[in-house]
Amino acid sequence: MIVRILLRLYKPVVTFFVKHRILSITLAVIIMAVGVLIFPRLGSEFTPTLQEGSLVMRLQMAPSISLTESTRITMLAEKRLMKIPEIREVVTRIGRGEVGAHTDPINSAEMFILLKPKNTWRGRASQEDLEQIIRNEFGEIPGVLTNFTQPIQMTVDELLEGVKAELAVKLFGDDLDVLKSKAEEIAGVLRDIRGAADIQVDQVSGKPQLKIKVDRHAIARYGINLADVQEVIRTAIGGETAGQIFDGIRRFDILVRFDADFRNTPEAIKEILITSPSGVKVPLSQLATVEEVVGPRQITREKAQRFITIQSNVIGRDIGSFVHDGQKAIDEQVILPAGYLTTWGGQFRLQQEANKRFAVVIPVTLLLIFLLLFFSFNSLKNSILILLNIPLALVGGVVGLWITEQNLSVPSSVGFIALFGIALENGMVLVTYFNQLLREGLEQDETAINGAMLRLRPVLMTAVTTALGLIPLLLSTGTGSEVQRPLATVVIGGLFTSTVLTLLVLPALYKWFAIDVETENEN
Repeated sequence: MIVRILLRLYKPVVTFFVKHRILSITLAVIIMAVGVLIFPRLGSEFTPTLQEGSLVMRLQMAPSISLTESTRITMLAEKRLMKIPEIREVVTRIGRGEVGAHTDPINSAEMFILLKPKNTWRGRASQEDLEQIIRNEFGEIPGVLTNFTQPIQMTVDELLEGVKAELAVKLFGDDLDVLKSKAEEIAGVLRDIRGAADIQVDQVSGKPQLKIKVDRHAIARYGINLADVQEVIRTAIGGETAGQIFDGIRRFDILVRFDADFRNTPEAIKEILITSPSGVKVPLSQLATVEEVVGPRQITREKAQRFITIQSNVIGRDIGSFVHDGQKAIDEQVILPAGYLTTWGGQFRLQQEANKRFAVVIPVTLLLIFLLLFFSFNSLKNSILILLNIPLALVGGVVGLWITEQNLSVPSSVGFIALFGIALENGMVLVTYFNQLLREGLEQDETAINGAMLRLRPVLMTAVTTALGLIPLLLSTGTGSEVQRPLATVVIGGLFTSTVLTLLVLPALYKWFAIDVETENEN
């Protein structure tokens, strides 16, 4: 019953397009033009952000902070967070042990935020909206930098670039002071770009140090060697191993150094006595200058070149356009000295690497498909006609992403590749039957109309069953659905335009791409 109604509606339409081939070409061109106009409006990213159901807020405090003060600040932050009704529990970890690949000092704290069930959130907000609410209600703590992420996302980002954010701008150069100054300029520029959040610069300085600079003229007057002074300082403050104690099969080093009262303050260190060759005891303050300075906290290198990282999260827009605007703003507003350069890492680097692979894989795939079609049909015209399905199928996927406000990503690219096969399958079903009817002696227009009507049901069944199978992925809301949704959107949208092409345009164009039956009979 349904098929009869569809055939009754379909026959005059396909007959009209077969009799007016210019209109079918016009329809295809219009669809292609829509795709060309919409494609530049799509954003780009590596993968959609997973909504893991929990958040992590990182606190970055002063490098010189004590464990007691770090604990006090994190407890203050916990109290602020627990006032937010959507938060069920907060668990904080201060620093990380030195065992493992990722150590953290005590000035770095990770606060794991466990959320209440989603149906209790105000206004039925999404996790992204709730994150923004938490940002606004938490506010700021003076001298503390905050960064919101998620547990799995934080681990992945850290493995990529060593930072716990989606994007990392690496500034390479030689001088640490210049690197820090220019990094702050770049961070200021990025803060003005729409979508920027949690901008932070690596803490390369801020570590209190005690600098002891030996006066060579002073030690020469007493006849003391520089190595003797260094040995006394090393032994008195750091300690030297004087032997070992054995306890069964276990052994323990005997460390000898000054008592804490004689080495814990700059004044006490200045009073350390150095013995000259003549036996005179000389205070260290007469042989060296002892001063407190703020030195580098860390020096990071990549390929034997120093760099500093500016990290950023992106909210409310795609990463690709953010990087484009950010790079343009940096080039215009930040003047880097000779020998200094910036690179973008994190999710953007993965996206670029994936695009490079797709730039090779997709053309090779299309070439193999073309060869298979040619060997199957033994007709260049038929192969080209079937391949015309692909561009219009792509248009449907592009429009689907644009309507649903999704970005071009790796899952959507995989969806496009899957769409190739489905679109080509429908085209092969139709063209194969056209050739069969043409060999039976039907006229070309009659072949196109009758063949399209007889193959309406198989083509629609292929498209509809595939679309129905993907609807659960399209409408799912659980964890991981963010990755599945772009793939389903592309395939369903592409099936719509591909089916239109298969049922309306291919029959109209078949006359120009039909096989030569007379030549086949002669062969």
